[in-house]
Amino acid sequence: MARRLAAAALSLLSLTLAACTGGDVQERPQGADPSPRIVVASGQDVTGKNGIRQQLIDAWNAKEGEHGYRARLVELPGSADQQRSQLLGALQSGSAEYDVVNLDVTWIPEFADASLIRPLSDSAVKDPEDLIKSVDSTSYWDGKRYAVPFNSDVGLLYYRKDHLVKASASRTDLGDDVTWDELRELLGALTQADIEDYEAIWTTQLAAYEGRTVNAIEAFASAVPGFRLTDGDGQYVATQEQLTAGVTELRERTASPYLLEGAAESREAESLSAFAEGRTTFLRHWPYVYPTLHETFEGNLGVARLPGRAVLGGQNLAVTSSTSEQRAAKAAELIAFLTGPDSERCLLRAGFAATRTSAYQEPGTAPECRHAPAYAEGPSASPGGESTARMVPDRMADGTSYSRDILLPALSEAVDRPRTPLYGAVTHTLTTELDALYGPPRGPGGSRPGDVEVAKSLDEALRKVLPG
Repeated sequence: MARRLAAAALSLLSLTLAACTGGDVQERPQGADPSPRIVVASGQDVTGKNGIRQQLIDAWNAKEGEHGYRARLVELPGSADQQRSQLLGALQSGSAEYDVVNLDVTWIPEFADASLIRPLSDSAVKDPEDLIKSVDSTSYWDGKRYAVPFNSDVGLLYYRKDHLVKASASRTDLGDDVTWDELRELLGALTQADIEDYEAIWTTQLAAYEGRTVNAIEAFASAVPGFRLTDGDGQYVATQEQLTAGVTELRERTASPYLLEGAAESREAESLSAFAEGRTTFLRHWPYVYPTLHETFEGNLGVARLPGRAVLGGQNLAVTSSTSEQRAAKAAELIAFLTGPDSERCLLRAGFAATRTSAYQEPGTAPECRHAPAYAEGPSASPGGESTARMVPDRMADGTSYSRDILLPALSEAVDRPRTPLYGAVTHTLTTELDALYGPPRGPGGSRPGDVEVAKSLDEALRKVLPG
């Protein structure tokens, strides 16, 4: 059992590193194909080589006779920050001929404000009323649609049911009413339960990168109803009092002995590995890890909405301003195809969080996954008649539907990160200022500053980088 879980942890670690750190750029050779092409630039696909994104591109290419264009997917190497820098540099200099770019939801205001992507017409969106409202709101800037949601993301709470059983917890199937206080109350029982390799209640991503920003915004939004750092115009609107409440909430969530030691240096890979090894009972992570975790722990895995507010993630497709008008029109058609109901159903079955409500309906009433046969509800088109793709198991041990009862409500009620063209400066400021909680102690005798002091410094720093 220990060897199997250790192997699973290594597999999970490899999956996450491939998703987060990239590798060689995966480009298909153009050859002598005379067909005009639409080039799509994107980060690497967490569903692996020839993953669901490439399969959807292949489905578009199979219809070349209808639209006359072929699409080519270019996967950018590196972390999200490195990909952002590559795209900014390429589009500003004109050194890369990208027609469509797959942008993190936080980048839309920056790329739109810099006129690197163009406003989209209704032709780029199929059934716009079907899009999850909170998810679709990330597509706009300055009152205009600049993108269409491709795949979404939201923080979820994963947990080990076998740990809770050994600790004689009052309930082992957690609902959407679970609180951080309830988790903290389990400290004594879990510590005394003699669970192999157990070290702490939970772990998350608190290294000095975007993971720390996400955890901070989730804590701030949970502590202050309606909390926002910026308004719809990117103006700074938070107060020092609100920041103080948020810092207090964040400190309580991540205090010792509840949080795993070393979590302040953890990213997605490290936190995932710690949970897979059984060192924690709870894990805050993204939906893409659910298929592998479910396969590893089967009935011992639980997943619930994150206590309090969860932050929205994901990527949106946009058309670059540098592409010609003719190619831009075809690029919009491609986006409509890749983000349509059938495609979103495929993305959901592959492990992504779909952006359309219809994708989450019961099989038989939901759109069919027709563009990626390996993920279809019926027999696949593989030679043996059996799918080789890893399907997302929707029905959990307690009868709950993972997609309809947990993922969709979490997406619908998630909060957005600050909407501003200066998001890079904002997230850098947050991670730097919150190092007072997680970096080496700087006060007399190794003490840390109080919540009011941290909030005051954060407020002053944000006022320097944001208008208003």
